[in-house]
Amino acid sequence: MASWYLGKIRYQKEDEAGSLKTINEVYLVDAVSYTESEARLYKQIVTGASDFSVSSITKFRLADLFAYEEGEQWFKAKVIYFSVDEKSGKEKKIVNYMLVNAEGIQQALDRINESMRNFLIPYETTDITLTPILDVFPYTAEEEEPAIPANMRPLSEVMTERSEAESA
Repeated sequence: MASWYLGKIRYQKEDEAGSLKTINEVYLVDAVSYTESEARLYKQIVTGASDFSVSSITKFRLADLFAYEEGEQWFKAKVIYFSVDEKSGKEKKIVNYMLVNAEGIQQALDRINESMRNFLIPYETTDITLTPILDVFPYTAEEEEPAIPANMRPLSEVMTERSEAESA
């Protein structure tokens, strides 16, 4: 399951009049820790300003993310569904938050309904709000794979060599 972090960056940019203006931007990062999310922000963000800083990182509760090709804005939706507890037989209310990119609120609602059309339990979308998120950086395996240095070998090979040398 993905762990999402909301990272806020701050940098200064010169406007048309020549004065410095402080810019604040918000990004969503899939990472395993606060430290990794900060490192990924520094790696991913190119602002044109070499001196930007990460001003805050907070955990972002998110059950699902629906990304589409088109859609400049990111909307957070509160989706409620009911589950029946098998032991007690009581109905249990479950609240999930989902993120979807769209051009407007109606398109965001349509995309959530489209993405959840195979959901077997009845659900209700109660809130949709526009977020300040500019971009989302999901985890990709090839991004995090470090290159193995040429002078390194697998431990199994080293152990095999040792056991052969000891027995000889």
